[in-house]
Amino acid sequence: MFKRVIWIILDSVGIGELPDAERFGDVGADTLGNIMKVRGHLDVPNLEKLGLFAIDDTKLPKTDVTPISAYGKAKELSNGKDTTIGHWEMIGIETKQAFPTYPNGFPKELMDEFVKRTGCKGYLGNCVASGTQIINELGNSHVSTGYPIVYTSADSVFQIAAHEDVIPVTELYKMCEIAREMLTGEHAVARVIARPFIKDDNQEDGKRYVRTANRRDFSLMPSKESLLCYLTDAGYRVTAIGKIEDIFCGVGIGDAVHTKNNMDGMEKTLDFMETQHEGLIFTNLVEFDSTWGHRRDVEGYAKGLEDFDKELGKLLELMRQDDLLIINADHGCDPTFRGTDHTREHIPVLMYHKGMKEGINLGVLNTFADVGATIADNFGVKELMVGNSLKKQIC
Repeated sequence: MFKRVIWIILDSVGIGELPDAERFGDVGADTLGNIMKVRGHLDVPNLEKLGLFAIDDTKLPKTDVTPISAYGKAKELSNGKDTTIGHWEMIGIETKQAFPTYPNGFPKELMDEFVKRTGCKGYLGNCVASGTQIINELGNSHVSTGYPIVYTSADSVFQIAAHEDVIPVTELYKMCEIAREMLTGEHAVARVIARPFIKDDNQEDGKRYVRTANRRDFSLMPSKESLLCYLTDAGYRVTAIGKIEDIFCGVGIGDAVHTKNNMDGMEKTLDFMETQHEGLIFTNLVEFDSTWGHRRDVEGYAKGLEDFDKELGKLLELMRQDDLLIINADHGCDPTFRGTDHTREHIPVLMYHKGMKEGINLGVLNTFADVGATIADNFGVKELMVGNSLKKQIC
């Protein structure tokens, strides 16, 4: 048994369209493959060493480096392509019915209830929009009226944006909590998201407003029949880094810290590795998705991967003999693709421990839940409702 599992989610780092991508309008999406096609090169020697470029049937260039880890890719079993659905599937929760989306904005009766319950005198937006664009389109009106900006995307989200000096962050969070309580039944969106922003006159291209690191996600409550609860109930320590706590509403989580960006997330992961010597350290690195994927910033995404790889080198040095490292994604968000939304893709799966004699090709896994099932098997807790353990293959 591995005493400690370090599990890192590279948020949105997909590795090529799924067989059913056409159903989601995502034929041709390939986050990593298309970044490489545009960029030409990625300087990620540690990911290369772990087998990222050896994964079967991808557009990534093959290299002469012999992998030292177990490597493969996984299909998504659930009906969707967002953060909540992807993370839930990893821990054994299959989402068969897609969460509701609102391509024409939210119904009037829903918004009327939002105004009544929050006490705000009105709202702006109520449309599908890019988060960075809408705060600059409606930011001045928001500042003058005090009305929150409400918007959604192709994902199942109810997002509320507000200037931190107009609606303080704590008040914005309360608005989101009220919206979360409202959005049930047929309107049970996957996430309500607080999107605070501030004025920045130094921005280029006429942008006056920029989002801050005080984002918070208010997700639906997940089932307790899942990996995190099984671990916690068995007495194992589960630490959440980044937005992991928000994605699971704290269910099955012990310690939790939020992060400002990817580098902060890796620093906190390394810090916990110094003090937590057993159980699960579960990290989400959100900037790949929020800062570069949705913004269609290919160069930023590529540089983010290279910066992560440097931190990964430090993590590999800190690993103990009884550690298991797992790296995977939760969906795609191809920065070269049309629109600004997530993409329905396979995710890369890398598993490494210092006792591995050679690389192991895991092939194509049928569900993200195989990762969670492996962790459950390692700690000897209850078997997940979906997914098959890979423990025998990697040990």
